[in-house]
Amino acid sequence: MMKPECIWEAGAALGEGPLWSQREEALYWVDILNSSLHRHSSRDGQRSWQIPRGVSAIAECESGGLVITQRHGFARFDPANGLVTPLLQVEKDLPGNRFNDGKCDARGRFWAGTMDFGCKEETGSLYCLAPDLTCRRIDSGYAVTNGPAWSADWKTMYHNDSVNGSMFAFDFDLDSGEASNKRLFVQFDKEDGSPDGMATDADGGLWVAHWGAARLTRRDAAGRVTMTVELPCSQITSCAFGGPGLRTMYITTAADGLTAEQRQREPLAGGLFAVEIDVAGMPAQMFKG
Repeated sequence: MMKPECIWEAGAALGEGPLWSQREEALYWVDILNSSLHRHSSRDGQRSWQIPRGVSAIAECESGGLVITQRHGFARFDPANGLVTPLLQVEKDLPGNRFNDGKCDARGRFWAGTMDFGCKEETGSLYCLAPDLTCRRIDSGYAVTNGPAWSADWKTMYHNDSVNGSMFAFDFDLDSGEASNKRLFVQFDKEDGSPDGMATDADGGLWVAHWGAARLTRRDAAGRVTMTVELPCSQITSCAFGGPGLRTMYITTAADGLTAEQRQREPLAGGLFAVEIDVAGMPAQMFKG
């Protein structure tokens, strides 16, 4: 049994967006509801920043620093000086929405989804920000978007409709950035919780965080569960491979919405966890803009 260890008792309201920087040998992650960006390094320790106008998804830039999603748009963030530089705003006509999860593909495009802040209205969409800062809406009709992730061969993209418990697969053309042939990949049962953030391993396994079900699972190309990691808190939000050889799985969690009784049962809710995995992960891709 793979036993995760809490390496940062942060008590995050909504921990999310883990990103392993091979350049810095450090893990970045966020607390969306507290507009916080965190950095964990075994060499340099822990550091945090407050980000005006919020932060949800993050990716490294080839040119240095990070590209981030804020409530209604994309921006750059320089950890060296704390400077936030807005890039592009979207959904100005949807004030009740916010950005949620996202990551880059192997051509340096940044994919990120929006959601209804109340997690009820299906006003969320998936967007793709190209290196030239043009932005396309790829798919719509989500109350809460999560993911995306890609297969190890980059021929399939996965994206989650968390409220309805649906994991979707798309045919993906890496060169053009086109996603087509949307289809249901896995439908979560009630006891499985909701599909949240995801990561892919080098053998093609898709690791999925189970919000509300205290676990992380690995699924094969047919959607079958092949491994499970149990955690001591229920609201599991996302995961990312990092560390030496990309064999450490970092897992984010959330404390928001838990009752006083649940918080007593889950004192590590909102913490950052790490567990050693028997398979290497795929490295995080950088934004080429």
